[in-house]
Amino acid sequence: MSAKSQHNNILLAIAGFVAVVIIVALIGFLALDREPNVIQGQVEVSEYRVSSKVPGRILELRVKEGDYVKAGDTVAILDAPEVRAKMEQARSAENAAAALELKAQNGARKEQIQGAFSVLQQAKAGYEIAEKSYNRIQRLFDEGVVSAQKRDEVYANYRAMEAQMKAAQSQYDMAVNGARMEDKLAAAAQVGRAKGAVQEVNSYIHETVQIAQKEGEVADVYPKVGELVGTGSPIMSIAVMDDMWGTFNVREDQLNDMKVGSEFTAFVPAFNQEVKMKVYYLKDQGSYAVWKATKANGQYDLKTFEVKARPVEKIEGLRPGMSLIIKK
Repeated sequence: MSAKSQHNNILLAIAGFVAVVIIVALIGFLALDREPNVIQGQVEVSEYRVSSKVPGRILELRVKEGDYVKAGDTVAILDAPEVRAKMEQARSAENAAAALELKAQNGARKEQIQGAFSVLQQAKAGYEIAEKSYNRIQRLFDEGVVSAQKRDEVYANYRAMEAQMKAAQSQYDMAVNGARMEDKLAAAAQVGRAKGAVQEVNSYIHETVQIAQKEGEVADVYPKVGELVGTGSPIMSIAVMDDMWGTFNVREDQLNDMKVGSEFTAFVPAFNQEVKMKVYYLKDQGSYAVWKATKANGQYDLKTFEVKARPVEKIEGLRPGMSLIIKK
């Protein structure tokens, strides 16, 4: 074989190798270019915590993690002896206030009224005698039989007996009419205040029996039976399974038609099926979120947005934490 033929064969081999590399690169480039962008999110659910306004000891837990409860179901019972003691104090104060109000409404006792009436009769009798004596002395004075001094002494006694009779009349009227209107109103206000204290303690007693506020599934139970819990300390968390949504972190160049009210399709790997979802929340994650430079020289950056969407139709078996895949 001549040198020229060998040289041609080498050139052909090199050209073929280059062509293969170019073809493979084109195929890879086209394949990579067609690969969709994947956005992964997860299912989340609304939760609320069951807690008490009063401190106490866990006496009984009626549910456990995973149980399904309805609104109004009893989930826990606390023991709070201090609250029961306060109830006794409040009821005693209410009884005392009610007794004072009854006393103010009823007025004086019969014996007091009778005593005031006797004093009044005695004062009237003294007044009548003093009046007759004055009239008699006045006639004698007019006839010049008695001196002016004697007439003045009898007149002063007459006026004194008149004032004494009026004072006795006032005491009798007071006994009959009872307490003043202001005293009655003050006594009634004290009763209202005492009843308010009883109602307040009653509300604390109701807090020793914890009930579910909404229908849902018990997600976590924190204390054990016999443990102490403070005011406002969470006893358990209940997931509201009817309030479920998906949350995604989407770079702004991938938002495209994602806006509040728009719909898209997500893939649920757990069920190997797709679900249609509707966006109801869209907000940027702020300066602390991950940014991506679109060019090496950093001409501008892309922010990340939090997107929340709810399933258009309810999917049985969908659980919090399950993955949701969006292919764009």
